Amino acid sequence: MSALNLNSGDGADDRVLLLREKLICRDSQISTVLSIMGEPHHYSYPSIFVYGHTATGKTYVMQTLLKTCKLPHVIVNCVECFSSRMLFEQILNQLQGHCLSPENEYSSFLRCDTLNDFVRLFKQLIHEQNLHEQTIYIVLDKAEKLREMDANLLPGLLRLQELAETNVTVIFLSEIVWEKFRPSTGCFEPITLYFPDYSKADLLKILTHDHPKEFCADFYTSYINILLGVFYMVCRDLKELRHLAALNFPKFCEPVLKGKAIFLPIKRLQTLYRDFLVLTFIFSPPGLSAHAHIELPYYSKFLLFAAYLSSYNPARTDKRFFLKHHGKIKKTAFLKKHEKTSNHLLGPKPFPLDRLLAIFYSIVDSRVAPTASIFSQISSLVTLQLLTRIGHDDQLDGLKYKCTVTLDFIRAIARYTTPLWVGFSFNIPSVVL
Repeated sequence: MSALNLNSGDGADDRVLLLREKLICRDSQISTVLSIMGEPHHYSYPSIFVYGHTATGKTYVMQTLLKTCKLPHVIVNCVECFSSRMLFEQILNQLQGHCLSPENEYSSFLRCDTLNDFVRLFKQLIHEQNLHEQTIYIVLDKAEKLREMDANLLPGLLRLQELAETNVTVIFLSEIVWEKFRPSTGCFEPITLYFPDYSKADLLKILTHDHPKEFCADFYTSYINILLGVFYMVCRDLKELRHLAALNFPKFCEPVLKGKAIFLPIKRLQTLYRDFLVLTFIFSPPGLSAHAHIELPYYSKFLLFAAYLSSYNPARTDKRFFLKHHGKIKKTAFLKKHEKTSNHLLGPKPFPLDRLLAIFYSIVDSRVAPTASIFSQISSLVTLQLLTRIGHDDQLDGLKYKCTVTLDFIRAIARYTTPLWVGFSFNIPSVVL
């Protein structure tokens, strides 16, 4: 039974419809949260942990749901609170309706230094305002900042309902999983709720609702389709996509407004995003896959070439392929029996970061310092899913990677790089071919 059933009848149904109109593509999460909340006068679960990537609607869904259902709540952004005292006082100020202003010299309603003081003042304030008969919700956005505060803060907030003897539910909103929060000494386990990333169809549906009134919905939908075709592979952030849509729409409409064309798609749209350039062309060269629409930076291409060679060449062949003075190697003993099978049939092999950089520095035709820019471009290739990271961050022997692109894709990228690399990359490493 959801919280909206408190006012049974058409009013509750209207609120459900209103929530679905405001919170597009989040019907499953809405139903789950409402079922957890239950009736306002019933005891709710003490704590809920909501996690998901940035711009997946966590804060907006919780804020809209609480306001639409007219439930007493407090929303605090933990980024604004660098100490537990500021967090406690912000919660108490919002419950009291106290706003910081020049008249009160930007001072809080009550001074609260410790968790014990907060529990006592919170319980007292709830009874003074006669809010003990319904559930009170405390929403803590950017909850990962709580890990940097007092050790007893997170366990205390998880058990606030028990400590304050009040019907209160604390909702934690975070971009990291609960396993990164759990203290080593143990604590009360909250209900976890995951907000997945929006799919391409979800983003199209959400962004289409932002169409200007002077243009029809079909025209704006076509524009969003082209926009997502350009940026979806490198950007899934709804806020940034909205910004890009508003930024480029005037240029998209310019031929139509001038009367030069009835409909003109974007022929070339450039923007620098996360260390790489995204390009879209109406006519693509034959044989290129969808990944060929990505124009990588200069050194990112060589990093991708090095990753491909690392995945499909045995490590024992690096000396022969990438050293000028490698000495004499007997052809009969150079390849082992299992290495005579085509590596493309066996699939890519994982390789360490050190080997990737060693091959990269041997094939690039200029001296490149090992700066943070090079490592950030490796992260960008992982984000683009051109590389896959193998293992976990806590491994002692370092991370390993695996190249996920095909030989045709590497050929297509190399075709538009320097001619020297085209002759070098596919003539020397004969084991790959």
